[in-house]
Amino acid sequence: MLMNTTTLYLSTVLIWGSTFFAIKFQLGEVPTEVSVAYRFALAALILLVWCRLMNLPMRFSFRQHLWMLVQGLTLFGFNYMVVYWATADLTSGLIAVVFSTIVLMNIANGALFFGKRPAISVLAGALVGLVGICLVFLPEFTNLEIDGSALKGMLLSLLGTFIASLGNMTSTRNQLAGLPVVQTNAYGMAYGAIALALIALAEDAPFTYELSWAYTGSLIYLALFGSVLAFGGFLTLLGRIGAERAAYAMVLFPIVALGISTLFENYQWTLEALLGIALVLTGNVLIVMSREQMVRLYQRFRPASRGVL
Repeated sequence: MLMNTTTLYLSTVLIWGSTFFAIKFQLGEVPTEVSVAYRFALAALILLVWCRLMNLPMRFSFRQHLWMLVQGLTLFGFNYMVVYWATADLTSGLIAVVFSTIVLMNIANGALFFGKRPAISVLAGALVGLVGICLVFLPEFTNLEIDGSALKGMLLSLLGTFIASLGNMTSTRNQLAGLPVVQTNAYGMAYGAIALALIALAEDAPFTYELSWAYTGSLIYLALFGSVLAFGGFLTLLGRIGAERAAYAMVLFPIVALGISTLFENYQWTLEALLGIALVLTGNVLIVMSREQMVRLYQRFRPASRGVL
């Protein structure tokens, strides 16, 4: 039975929000590109086995594989590589803020590639949410030293975000062309893992493995939940509600990450952060509500306001 859209949306946000904490256990002995290659190789293997068990059709034309390759490189490869490069110059909080601009990029790219004009509520919700996420991470901006290193990190983060947005557009195109999400992700993640492994080889990065429960557990979690389930859910949302609405998950999941940080890392909340969360949630309401729902909500409260007047 297929999940309804709300459940799919919330589960995607919760899973991706928790991956920030899991990624910390991946940092250490194993080079970054190698760890990410491991992650998507394992995710691809899980999906390929699942496709086999479910007897899903796995034969596609050369042209279809080319589009799967493009999706793999943009969603499961180059975007991760560039964003990880940015972590050398920026904190994860600032990178989360920059990456949340994918909402606006998806709106612009959707108009460019598919001729989709965004609803006013979607655009307003995206802007309100971005202001909110900036307030949440205001201390990161306050402590930022504007120099060449910070500028490089910002540009790399924007580049990685733009590549991911192109990946969203590719997935939208693939679904419109009738390519199934599960099989496309299986092949795409395999292509992404191969690309990252080749880059690691070119950089002479050692293919080591950290024999610890923390590293292995976090790798399995990132592959199964953070990649197989979350990407499957997110890309299904792209097909159901459009790239501009689905991408708002990128604004919400840093809030989940902060909640986990509060429990395990003693994150200290501020008034600005609480106000920022209120704005993010308001933006989420605006962006996911259809025009008909907004009209019904307005009509519901209209009589009460007349009575007051």
